[in-house]
This record gives sequence, C-alpha cells and structure tokens, in this order.
Amino acid sequence: MSKQEVTLVTGASAGIGRAIAEALLAAGRQVVNIDHAAPAWSHPKLLSFQADLTREDQTRALAQQVTAQYDVTALVNNAGATRPGSIDTATVADLDYVVALHFQANLLLTQAALPTLRACGRGRIVNIASRAALGKPERVVYSATKAGLIGMTRTLAMELGGDGITVNAVAPGPIATKLFRHSNPDGAPQTQRILDSIVVKRIGTPEDVARAALFFLSPDNGFVTGQVLYVCGGTTLGVAPV
Repeated sequence: MSKQEVTLVTGASAGIGRAIAEALLAAGRQVVNIDHAAPAWSHPKLLSFQADLTREDQTRALAQQVTAQYDVTALVNNAGATRPGSIDTATVADLDYVVALHFQANLLLTQAALPTLRACGRGRIVNIASRAALGKPERVVYSATKAGLIGMTRTLAMELGGDGITVNAVAPGPIATKLFRHSNPDGAPQTQRILDSIVVKRIGTPEDVARAALFFLSPDNGFVTGQVLYVCGGTTLGVAPV
C-alpha cells in the first residue's frame, strides 16, 4: 500500500452520513464522501465527490477514480432512500431505485475497495441497515432491501473474515434527521406515537448512529463480524432475535 489511506463514506453530505464522517474526522481519519449533492460543510481532511449512486456507470467510474487515488481501508455504505409505500401503492420504479442504491452501489463499491481492504489486513465494512428490516408498514420496498442488506452483511463477513476484513451492520430506529423531522414535526400526533414506542423516551440523533459505526470501524475491533447493532432506543425489544 503506497497511497493515502481513507475511509469511504457514501451519503456523507448530510444526516447520518455526515455525523459518521465528522466522527471519523474528529478521530484523525481522512474521509472520502460520495453523494449525489455536494456537502454544505467542509473539513481539511474531507474529500467529496458527486455521483448518482443508482447509476451503475457513474458508480463504477467514481469507484475506479477513488480507488486509483487512495487506499480505501474502511467503507461505510450509508447512502439510502425510503421510497414510502404499501404493497398496494409501491411501484417497480420504487423497487428498482432502492435496489440500485442499497444493493448495486454497495456491491460495486465493495468490489472496488477489496484490494486495499485485503492488503491492509484490517479492512472494515459497515453497512447502514434499518430497524425497518424487521417490518414497517408503508415501507415495503425499503424494509425488503434493508433486510437484504443484513443478509449481504452476514455473507460478506463469512467470505472476507479470512482476509482480516470485518463486515457489520448498524440498524437505526427513529433518528432526528432533516427528513424525519419533516415527516414527524414536534408536537404532531404521529411524532408522539413514535416517542411512546421508544424505551428511552427520546428520538435518536445521527451522532448516536455514528458512535455505533465507529465501534465497528476501529482497527482494534477485529473479533466482531457479521453482526447487526440496532441503534433504536429499545424499539426492537421483543421483536429482534436474541
């Protein structure tokens, strides 16, 4: 390995991805962000590239560019989209979009990063899943792809463990992102119902998710792999398997 080591985070321009990137930067890591929009924030060790990660051609081209310039020793597949809808209203276009973003992009970026993930002997992959993988009304295509991402995580952990690469997933519950606040404003009845379902009686923050991701990304944390950590304030209790 001869190039600068970086952690690649998708969707780090805002929300959970930004919190993860900022936590990594605070720890002294160099971060590469790939997102469809440029970030409205900056840091001396943050490098940002724009691409539509649902487009195979753009994803392949940018993955090749980044891996040619940098040694990717950790990867956070965070970029995602909800595409709300029930089985009565979901469309094939919705399904194609989230499959491209949650599966295709993750697959292409992981494949592109594999040479340096293997070469460093301590590669780390973190996939951002969702509590919705356990089931969530009006999220049929979203929950299906997030559940599939957990399956991908477990399979990759089995395939790559011998190379010193760990692969884990973080599955957030209700998190106070801009998108969440837009759909669930303070004081709204549906927001109160969500709060009532949370054991710790507060909405999570992007920083809550970032702390979980950093646990899995630590170079010293090489004996935990194939796991799913629900960052959900206890909303999965009685639902998620032990």
